[in-house]
Amino acid sequence: MTTHSTPEPWSELADLVLRIAREIQFRGYTDPDAVGLSPSEGTVMRRLQHVDESTPTELAAETGLQRTNLSVVLRSLESKGLVERSTSPRDRRYVTVSATERGNRNYRLVRQEWGRAVSEAAGGDGDDLEAALSLLRAIESGLVEARPATSGRSGARAE
Repeated sequence: MTTHSTPEPWSELADLVLRIAREIQFRGYTDPDAVGLSPSEGTVMRRLQHVDESTPTELAAETGLQRTNLSVVLRSLESKGLVERSTSPRDRRYVTVSATERGNRNYRLVRQEWGRAVSEAAGGDGDDLEAALSLLRAIESGLVEARPATSGRSGARAE
């Protein structure tokens, strides 16, 4: 097995991104209307912000979740009123999933809270923000493209 040496700044960036994500999740929400989500629920809701509807199979492939885990996540999101399942109008054999208006509103609300928290933590300094966003988008895209098709996960690369 060949190991590749990674320059320390990239390792630090990866670790830092994970720590920041955890801190954002740890904070919770100040708005009483905000519905807290598990990491997997958040992943599904983020994906549903980019499509009007999706089949569970497509959602599993696009989020990297195993299909059985996705079923549990969808039941939880349905019970919170954030998603709804319906019979596909194109092919009545399939079910589609879409975010409800409450789900879309919740996503906008928690996203605003995340933005405020990050802005406050940075002291409002956004001088390098566009460059940081560009780099992080490129990293995300590259990671999605390189996602392994293992352990029940699909190799779909859509986002």
